[in-house]
Amino acid sequence: MESGNTVTGPETSNAKPPFRADHVGSLLRPQRLHQARQDHAEGRIDAAELRGIEDEAIREVVNAQRDVGLKSATDGEFRRAYWHQDFILQLDGIRQGDATTTVRFQNADGVVEWQPAALQIAGKVGLSEPIFLDAFQHLASVTGEGVTPKLTIPSPSMVHYRGGKTALDPAIYPDVEEFWSDLSAAYAAEVRALADAGCTYLQLDDTSLAYLNDENQRAAIAERGEDAEHQHLRYIKQINAALADRPEGMAITTHLCRGNYRSSWVAEGGYDFVAEALFGELDVDGFFLEFDDHRSGGFEPLRYVPKGKRVVLGLVTTKRGELENKDDLKRRIEEATKYVDLDQLCLSPQCGFSSTVEGNALTYEDQIAKLRLVVETAAEVWT
Repeated sequence: MESGNTVTGPETSNAKPPFRADHVGSLLRPQRLHQARQDHAEGRIDAAELRGIEDEAIREVVNAQRDVGLKSATDGEFRRAYWHQDFILQLDGIRQGDATTTVRFQNADGVVEWQPAALQIAGKVGLSEPIFLDAFQHLASVTGEGVTPKLTIPSPSMVHYRGGKTALDPAIYPDVEEFWSDLSAAYAAEVRALADAGCTYLQLDDTSLAYLNDENQRAAIAERGEDAEHQHLRYIKQINAALADRPEGMAITTHLCRGNYRSSWVAEGGYDFVAEALFGELDVDGFFLEFDDHRSGGFEPLRYVPKGKRVVLGLVTTKRGELENKDDLKRRIEEATKYVDLDQLCLSPQCGFSSTVEGNALTYEDQIAKLRLVVETAAEVWT
């Protein structure tokens, strides 16, 4: 970046999330953790032994994040199989359905199909006890000073997006507004419980608000009888309801993703369709956005980002191991400043490295190199 575009003064501070150099959350699972999960599934170790192996792996990956210079650390989502279902299925009233759904991912080599169990709203949605609370507490216990523990959970939208109204039993929710009210209330209770436990950095991961930029996704939603042109407004409304009573001092961000499974994706298209409402109305402190290739469009939608909110540019891809060029990253950051002030920008990888337990097609060394590149580039841009 040219010196005339360099931020000076308090905005260079890393005191509050999202940080100038940040990351989305999930990290590649070490082989011994894969083995431990298999051993537990096949009865060779018990839950306590698995937990101990997870604890140690998380301690090590937190140290790795600190060592590369990150100011936030996650547990890599090491206790989960999937970034979203492990949370959603712990909400009251939600279970796996008998049927499966087929999600068609794609990459440069073709199509990869994933067939998760469909979600079913089988009772009133609620929160009997906080979800991932023990996971956060362990994370917080190993981060140490100078590093903020960050928890990632799926946004409320993810309970609805794939199944839509077909997942709702009209005998349980004859009025869909009651479902939305219960869902937001459950999330609000989760936010309060996490805040009470000391969580100051929470991220809501969301594919729906990114998928809706893809006209093919909107067409599929319209075919099942829903209002595809306005669904993003409903999601924004419900997320805001869930966050309405969040405590002061708790930073909340969202990450928009077009799919991340074994280095493959689902949707394409820039942020234009949702941008004005997303940036202007969603009550979060920052937006983690994919911008690693043409699938995500250009920076023009960032003109809708209001003052006081930050955009974390996901310029470093997690889908392949090739390391980006630092000067290229700086040029792309400068290009984004045509639409939003530099002091509102941050840098991160485009997505997690392992949104599902399988992970993306790159090595641990690739992952560390990319995280280090983010930190080094941010340090040179925001001096």
